[in-house]
Amino acid sequence: MANIKSAEKRIRQTAKKQAKNKGVRSRLKTALKVHRASETAAQKDKMPGTYSEIDIARKKGVIHRNAAARYKSRLAKKAGAKAAKA
Repeated sequence: MANIKSAEKRIRQTAKKQAKNKGVRSRLKTALKVHRASETAAQKDKMPGTYSEIDIARKKGVIHRNAAARYKSRLAKKAGAKAAKA
């Protein structure tokens, strides 16, 4: 356990940040799972919402900007492949 006041404060701050980040990351993962599990037609409708969740996580610093770009790129690529198949 920390004995210094600044270290105790840092522990409290870290706990708050972890709780916030966990919620954002959970929402992101859920949005990605729902998007991936949906049918081709439904994916087109869910695309803006999923992109929004990715952007929110990026803006809050939960994921790196390159990771956000990678998620978006892969979603678009898979949606295009499914549309071409159907």
